[in-house]
Amino acid sequence: MSRMEAEALIARYYAAFNAGDAAGMLDCVAEDVEHRVNEGGVRRGRAKFAEFCSHMGVSYREELKDMVIFANADGTRGAAEFVVHGEYLKTDPGLPEAKGQRYVLPAGGFFDIRDGKIARVTTFYNLNDWIAQVSA
Repeated sequence: MSRMEAEALIARYYAAFNAGDAAGMLDCVAEDVEHRVNEGGVRRGRAKFAEFCSHMGVSYREELKDMVIFANADGTRGAAEFVVHGEYLKTDPGLPEAKGQRYVLPAGGFFDIRDGKIARVTTFYNLNDWIAQVSA
């Protein structure tokens, strides 16, 4: 896969995210995808990833803006930097109570790409910043 193809795959993944299209996101990931969530565990496999997408769709409404996508020359690794504009809809266990709070949070994602699919996605953001924003 070329750098441009990898960047297009990551762009398609995030376009599906912004559209609330979990099926479109799932189409971008490998069957054995490894999903590493900020300060959380590792989810392995498309089924676990689908569960996560379903949960996110209920608890949060988010749009990613100011997207910048990078990939290495052979298209096997990629990264994206963006700003999350969100609304906290339903309380997540262990986190502050959800009351429709809005937040703006810089974040990023890192990817391994194999056979035209995302094989690993790792997401990073500042959890303390998010907690401060939804607790204010």
